[in-house]
Amino acid sequence: MQFPATPPPASSLPTPTGPTTGPAPVAAPAAPPVHRVAVLALEGVPPFELGIPSRVFGNAVDEEGAALYEVTVCTADGAPVASDAGFTVVVSAGPEALAAADTVVVPPTHAMDELIEGAPLPQKLVDALAAIRPGTRIVSICTGSYVLAAAGLLDGRPATTHWLHAPEFQRAFPRVRLDEEVLFVDDGDILTSAGVAAGVDLCLYLIRGDHGTAVANRAARLCVVPPWRDGGQAQYIDRPVPEPTVATTTATRAWALERLAEPIALAELAAHARMSLRTFTRRFRDEVGMTPVQWLTGHRLEIARHLLESSDLPVDLVAHRSGFGSANSLRQHMRTALGVSPIAYRRTFRPQSALAAPH
Repeated sequence: MQFPATPPPASSLPTPTGPTTGPAPVAAPAAPPVHRVAVLALEGVPPFELGIPSRVFGNAVDEEGAALYEVTVCTADGAPVASDAGFTVVVSAGPEALAAADTVVVPPTHAMDELIEGAPLPQKLVDALAAIRPGTRIVSICTGSYVLAAAGLLDGRPATTHWLHAPEFQRAFPRVRLDEEVLFVDDGDILTSAGVAAGVDLCLYLIRGDHGTAVANRAARLCVVPPWRDGGQAQYIDRPVPEPTVATTTATRAWALERLAEPIALAELAAHARMSLRTFTRRFRDEVGMTPVQWLTGHRLEIARHLLESSDLPVDLVAHRSGFGSANSLRQHMRTALGVSPIAYRRTFRPQSALAAPH
């Protein structure tokens, strides 16, 4: 931040002889308000998942080190709750924190097995959820999705949960469009994540959407986690372990990451892995949880987003350096994945550059 130079002593200033006619001083723009996050601790909450929002959002700061989020842990009635680790969680807030929040996070619980059978939520939890203002962003971690589903918030909407609980979740909540193979689902104002560490992925995703790649990457580094994890939870589903002699796609993925700016055909990937096209595609999906094309596109989008946020490069050059080949291809992929054009995305994170730079 730059400050104006120190003014000279009053004795050295010329004495005004008449009314001043210069423009009135312009006030510095106010800092954006801190985003308020409320984390709803439920009876039987696992401590790890409960601490994810505080840890990840707490590491999101601007260039001057100012916090971008204010995280409050609360309960449905302000009373302590027992964790599933043998100690009690004492909080300083109740449902009023939910009413004031911009984002509400619901971690899992291991003390509400009745939800598996489709039982209704306890009344105090219903009342607490009713305090959430319309338009508030609501997020679940792991089986916190059961709470959202039991409240009717996921009816007719796409969502995910831990893969191990997917069959019983689908039976209990058939109106939810469950996808058990992804790490998280973004459905606008409601987002759901898979088990445990997927909650970290989702929090970083939210930071990236709110404040850009640089802030999210810095938060990830402070947490010592990858800023963007490959694939979905399909790669973690329990399957027979392959024989040690079976080839993997690991080396080929590393090879491809060094050449993202170049055109890479699926046949080239298979040839590098020394597999047939069919075998490579099947093994890649088993290991990563998505197709090779989806994987390449995801990594190229991360590069494009970083360049749009951190440079004034024209969109054509951003497209070339990120491997999309043309500005039109980049636009199509960004609209599909993010719902915005490259220019609109840059305007969000670099408003002055977006107006000045050629597109």
